[in-house]
Amino acid sequence: MESGFFYIAKLTWLLIAPESLLLFWLSWCLLCLCLGSLLYARRLLLGLTFTCLLIGFFPVGEWLLYPLESRYQANPQFNQVDGIIVLGGAENVRLASIWQQTSVNAAGERLLALLSLLQRYPQSKVIFTGGSGSMTAQHYKSADMVHAMLQQYDVSLEQVAFESKSRNTHENALFSKTLMQPSKDETWLLVTSAWHMPRAMAVFCQADWAVLPYPVDFRSLRHHLLRLDWGFAKHLGNLNQAVKEWVGLLAYHWTDRSC
Repeated sequence: MESGFFYIAKLTWLLIAPESLLLFWLSWCLLCLCLGSLLYARRLLLGLTFTCLLIGFFPVGEWLLYPLESRYQANPQFNQVDGIIVLGGAENVRLASIWQQTSVNAAGERLLALLSLLQRYPQSKVIFTGGSGSMTAQHYKSADMVHAMLQQYDVSLEQVAFESKSRNTHENALFSKTLMQPSKDETWLLVTSAWHMPRAMAVFCQADWAVLPYPVDFRSLRHHLLRLDWGFAKHLGNLNQAVKEWVGLLAYHWTDRSC
C-alpha cells in the first residue's frame, strides 16, 4: 500500500507541476493552431505569455513559500538536546555516484546544519534519514552519500545512525523511530528545509514522536516579497517547490499521514 502511494504521488506530481502545466498549455496552443482554431490559439498564447511574464518578473513562488517558512522560528536555541534527526533531500546522489564526490542541491543547508549540530551537541544521538525518492533509481541512497561525506570530514560516526530505506517524509519518521527507539522524556531536534518543516512536523506528530523544529534552507526574502526581480528559471523553480509542498500537505492530511 505504501509503495502504491509513493508511485501514485510521483506520477500525479509529474502531471500537475507548474512546469508541466505550462508545457501542456503550450501544447494546447499548438494543437489549436494545427486544427485551424486561430481565435482560441491567440487567446491561449496571450494567457500563456502573460503567465510566463508574471512568473518571470515577480517572485510568485516565494509568495507561496513564505507562509510555510514563517511557521517556525529561525535559528532556535536549545540548552538540552538528546537527539538530532536530519532529513535527506539535499543530495544529488546519482551525480555523487558518477563523479565519486559529494554533490548537493539547493537544500544543501541541511547538511551544513548536520555538521554544525554535530559540533555543538557532541553527546547527542544523531540519525540521518534518507533513501531514494526516485521511481527508477532506488539503488542510489542519500544516506550512503552522507556517510561517505562525514568520513571525508573526519567526523566520528559513533553517534550517527543512517537510515537508507525511506522514500518520503512519512517513511523518514516511521523508519527512524523504529531504529532509534526514542523515549518520551528525550529532546529531539528535527532538521529540514523551512518550507518543508510544517509537513515534517505533522508527520512526526502522527508517528507519536515529539520533536522540536530546526528549520534551514529558507527560500523567501521576507520583507521584500513585493518586488520586480526578473528570473524566470529561479521563480519557476520556487513555484514548483511551493506548489509541491502545499499539495503534499493536503495529500498527507487526506491520507492520515499527518496530524
